[in-house]
Amino acid sequence: MKRYQINTTARAWCMFILCLLGITNEGCNKYLDVTPENVGTIDYAFRNRNEAENYLFTCYNNLQQMSNVLGDPGFTTSAEIVYPNDLSERPISDEGFQLIRGTTQNISNPILNYWDGSNMAPNIFQAIRRCNIMLENIDKPIDLSEEEKARWIAETKFLKGYYHYFLARMYGPVPIYKVNQNVTAPIEEIRVKRAPVDSVFNYAVQLMDEAIPDLPVQIANMQQELGRITKVIALSVKAEILATQASPLYNGNPDYARFKNKDGEVLFSATADPAKWQRAAAAAKAAIDEAASLNMKLYTFIQPANLPVLTDSLRKVLTIQNAVTEKWDFNAELIWALNGTFGYQNFCIPRLTTKAVENSTSAAGSFTVPLSTTDLFYTDNGVPINEDKTWDYGRRFELQTGDNANKYFIKSGYTTIRNNFKREVRYYANIGFDGGVWFGNGVTDQNNPLYIEAKGPDSKAGPKDRVRINMLAMWPKKLVNYLTVFNEGVQQSAYRLPRTRLADLYLLYAECLNEASGPSPEVYNYIDLVRQRAGLKGVVESWAQFSSAPNKPTTKDGLREIIHRERRVELCFEGKAGWDLRRWKEMLTVLAPPIQGWSIFQKTNSNFYTLQTLFIPGMTVRDYFWPLSDAALSNNPNLVQTLYW
Repeated sequence: MKRYQINTTARAWCMFILCLLGITNEGCNKYLDVTPENVGTIDYAFRNRNEAENYLFTCYNNLQQMSNVLGDPGFTTSAEIVYPNDLSERPISDEGFQLIRGTTQNISNPILNYWDGSNMAPNIFQAIRRCNIMLENIDKPIDLSEEEKARWIAETKFLKGYYHYFLARMYGPVPIYKVNQNVTAPIEEIRVKRAPVDSVFNYAVQLMDEAIPDLPVQIANMQQELGRITKVIALSVKAEILATQASPLYNGNPDYARFKNKDGEVLFSATADPAKWQRAAAAAKAAIDEAASLNMKLYTFIQPANLPVLTDSLRKVLTIQNAVTEKWDFNAELIWALNGTFGYQNFCIPRLTTKAVENSTSAAGSFTVPLSTTDLFYTDNGVPINEDKTWDYGRRFELQTGDNANKYFIKSGYTTIRNNFKREVRYYANIGFDGGVWFGNGVTDQNNPLYIEAKGPDSKAGPKDRVRINMLAMWPKKLVNYLTVFNEGVQQSAYRLPRTRLADLYLLYAECLNEASGPSPEVYNYIDLVRQRAGLKGVVESWAQFSSAPNKPTTKDGLREIIHRERRVELCFEGKAGWDLRRWKEMLTVLAPPIQGWSIFQKTNSNFYTLQTLFIPGMTVRDYFWPLSDAALSNNPNLVQTLYW
């Protein structure tokens, strides 16, 4: 009798999943693997506290899979980093990087398909179903304390809200699953339709609000629970959700005014609602206040005893780098990261030594930074390079030799270009360039540091084959911990790429305040806190003193441009820009120019510093949102395809 009950329950769950998403029997078997082998009952999964906690962790599982940046559109589709598509070997799954070319996305088998769970993406609807199962059965374990039950419910509601939000960022209007449908329900009830995009955001925020009171203020057991959701994480994510909802892509977007369900239901609001920015600003301030109550602060590099006394310049560089690559428990700025470590430092570091060149498995160094990304960073006066009245933009590609005054940033005596001189410290912390100093990789002598030699195949960092090649000779330096070594051997200092850090929250609050009510001392203050950490003057003072557009920070439109740029500079390479450019509706503008860099096979200075075009992006308005697969539409006739697909 017991065997019969297990089998019929398993069959019922398979029928439910098949009806909902049309997946195969193999997919059903994988789904049922969340309980012990050969057991299909929900009662077993919640028979005691330990089993229920294991099920809670399955609710986290899809989230933790997102720590792989190759599946994160925010990381791969920003054009901050590009990846060649013609290597002789393909050491990584690079489909996400290729999306900006505009020729690879499709409806038969979508890339980064979070709807169905394929092509570098987990199935988010499966994660939502698990959350619903958790909430429906949390009362069953008799040995679960009320305090712990309240916390687990809160964590599950956060996850459920985040999963709905993540889908909305990718697909716009999506189905809302408040509960799992009964397998005996009529087929029309199971075949749900898309919900209006505001409804999805509002539901995600509702779940955050329900979760926040019962989430822990801090993680008590860092060894066992790091990565689980806390109150400050939920408050920060709530602010991000509301800022996204208020942004032009979702808030009165005329491009999607005709996006409707089959019954005529409108899926995007026709007019913008300015009040959404006020809600977002209030949420961001609440998150900032919570972080302050925990004594969180912008990270500053504290020099270890085993390092020589560093110059102020190098300390600033390491402050910017380590704000991202420092371990969680030593970083007072880090609000949230996923448990998976960043696994691609070998793609971000150039070969810096002869032994690294000889070690064919040492470092591919093939994550390529286009010139357009480097152009984002300011001069050392804290304004854009094409606005600084004291910086000769027209001559920036002329040759210049490193000197003693710049020796902590550029190798003294090495010929590079003027473009690399007199830039803000975040430029030197983020970008690895020909002639640039690389503090770390086992060498911490600041007076004789390693540096990048990238001119031609004979140089250390130059192209070696069709795998160990950086197509534009610029590297995302910030993503490499200074303690990581790629030499004759490899010693990686692992870190978790931040999902939210305090600088992100400060700039988000400044953005929301400016959109809600325009420039103010409060807006300037939170921008300037981030700039001051990088050694720059305040935004008003910098523009007034050095910019050819001195009044830009005094207008709402001008300050918006500055804030957007500040976010792209401060959060460069952190998986933020791909989402920001979408929500701002700036993706097509930013990705219109060609992807350019240096002529990497040339050996002489003048020939190497000749611009080459790697490719021209081809994204269109349809690429703001992901398409649904043909299979998803076939399995559920009530769904409509994403507009323009």
